[in-house]
Amino acid sequence: MRYIGHAPSQIDEMLETLGISSIESLFNDIPDNVKLNREMNLPRPLDEIELKRELLNISKKNKAADYVNFIGAGAYDHYVPAVVKALVSRSEFYTSYTPYQAERSQGTLAAIFEYQTMMARLIGMDVVNASIYDGASSLGEAILMACNIKKKNKVVFSGAIHPEYLTTAKTYGFGNGIDIASSIYTSSCETDWKQLEKLVDDNTAAIVISMPNFFGVIEDVKQAEKIAQAKDVMLIVSTNPITLGLLKPPSDYGADIVVGEGQPLGNSLNFGGPYLGFMGTKAKYMRRMPGRIVGETVDTDGKRAFVLTLQAREQHIRREKATSNICSNQALNALAATIYLAYLGKNGFRDVAYHSHANTQYFINEAKKLDHIKIINPKVFNEVVVEVNDLDKKYQTAIEHKMLPGLKLNKFYPEQKNRLLIAFTEKRTKQEIQELLKVLGVG
Repeated sequence: MRYIGHAPSQIDEMLETLGISSIESLFNDIPDNVKLNREMNLPRPLDEIELKRELLNISKKNKAADYVNFIGAGAYDHYVPAVVKALVSRSEFYTSYTPYQAERSQGTLAAIFEYQTMMARLIGMDVVNASIYDGASSLGEAILMACNIKKKNKVVFSGAIHPEYLTTAKTYGFGNGIDIASSIYTSSCETDWKQLEKLVDDNTAAIVISMPNFFGVIEDVKQAEKIAQAKDVMLIVSTNPITLGLLKPPSDYGADIVVGEGQPLGNSLNFGGPYLGFMGTKAKYMRRMPGRIVGETVDTDGKRAFVLTLQAREQHIRREKATSNICSNQALNALAATIYLAYLGKNGFRDVAYHSHANTQYFINEAKKLDHIKIINPKVFNEVVVEVNDLDKKYQTAIEHKMLPGLKLNKFYPEQKNRLLIAFTEKRTKQEIQELLKVLGVG
């Protein structure tokens, strides 16, 4: 966005209108002890040509953009078709914000309605809201929703869920007095179902699993369904939407609430955001779901029209008694996901999932031929944990070869020394995978 400065006459007119003498007066409410008591150390002003040259030189320092990316752990380097960027960059989408007079914004509502419809079909839920901030916050909202429905204050998490999602859930639960319990994970990086079941008691509202889990492993979801039904608790599933091109939707194994990160659906990595959280549930829980739901109707002339069927923005009125703090939705990111899904269609979407999984299996099969790479659990979708001798040294070698070889698991789990979580998408080639194997498999 271009910066347009203000002329001195415009500033004087603003000050006169406000009835103040200077720009500094606008900041009188800020305590003096937090103000900078000196001039800012800024370089001389630049003209437009100089500024663009300077910014270009700064951008060249970001070398990671040119690296082959094997890092996943919740954000994935999928290909974003040109049509996605072309359409979301149109001014009617790019410059619009929350439609406070919603029914006048028929284009925005239509796009959200299509997003909800596609996502509901993908995850197998009756209803999906207009989106939430990201995958972690959607899970945080899900536990609040479950506790509100069940009138209980405990949620039990699988030990193999994304550690940052767990941290976010604890933050959401803290102010609401929700007890967050977490099971351990097994040596094969799967949920310890026996321990999880033992943690479920009479105060438990829900259990939370991830499918696939944080380590990329395809869990025994029937175990989760069995526990949820036996203990009469809700089942919350966090899922990677791309995997649903091949795997059964969470509705098939009894999920009550489905959440996840929508970044893989046509949204670039964007240095970590903005992203897109999705949430879906059964029809009977619709009024307990946070956020907005766009519905379809007809206008006075009998023409197709869209409305905000449900807008759970009760925090404006009820404040601390509200069931949610969601004020908005990620409409532009949801639009990108909608265009992506529509452009690929069922077959194209299945192809993305298939090639992501096929590349992972190719890596696993090739790694088994090497003595210095150990596959921890091959029952995975598009991510796999490997144990590599002298990982730190080989990781640095991969960086020197312009590869981001994966996520070091000791970042979250100190006991997982020399272990790497590697992700594969449809963008990775056999040549790139062989180069990674060459670096990691050296004696």
